[in-house]
Amino acid sequence: MIKVGCCGFAGGMANYFKKFKVVEVQQTFYKPPRIETAKKWRSMAPSDFEFTLKAWQVITHPASSPTYRKAGIEAKPSYGFFKVNDDTMQAWDATKEIAKALNSKIIIFQCPASFKENEENIKNMKEFFSSVSHDFIFGWEPRGNWKEETIRRICEELDLIHVVDPFKNESLYGMPKYYRLHGMKGYNYDYSIDELKKLKEVCLKHSEAYCMFNNTKMLKNAMEFMELLEKE
Repeated sequence: MIKVGCCGFAGGMANYFKKFKVVEVQQTFYKPPRIETAKKWRSMAPSDFEFTLKAWQVITHPASSPTYRKAGIEAKPSYGFFKVNDDTMQAWDATKEIAKALNSKIIIFQCPASFKENEENIKNMKEFFSSVSHDFIFGWEPRGNWKEETIRRICEELDLIHVVDPFKNESLYGMPKYYRLHGMKGYNYDYSIDELKKLKEVCLKHSEAYCMFNNTKMLKNAMEFMELLEKE
């Protein structure tokens, strides 16, 4: 099964629910919405609609990240890089409660490029994922320079799925496959039909795959990709 959607409600929520069966919620990364808001989204969506979501950046991103300014949050030194402390655990609790309200089964932990492979970061990851209950499928999207064998080992040990842009990296561990399409040359990108055909070939190798578009033409490209899949 291949599930297709966008990172965010491209084209507006009401219209999106008519076109797609899954969305990756972005608000939870910047600043989680109120529980009542999440419950409203769940009630507005069709019963078979799926919400995946990004974990709050307080867990993954350090205080130096510009994403805090975008969210209007004053960042603390205790934030990010999976450090286990009161702030990150509260951020996890907030993320978890939204996931429950949305009846989500997948939570994505997207890391900045500054989160590099070193002993401290690996230790932090082990402590963090040992401190939280695995009631969900956890997806890890590393952005820094990590060795493949390290990624595979961490995902296997911590029960994570390796989240990638399939045009840039191979997913090394876990099911379902979870692909985030960031654009071949960056966010301002429109995938060609030939590129979408290549994506289809990658996805058909697996029993279950999520394809979540995260580019300026995400709505157009996701619709085109679904049309390609229907021709199978």
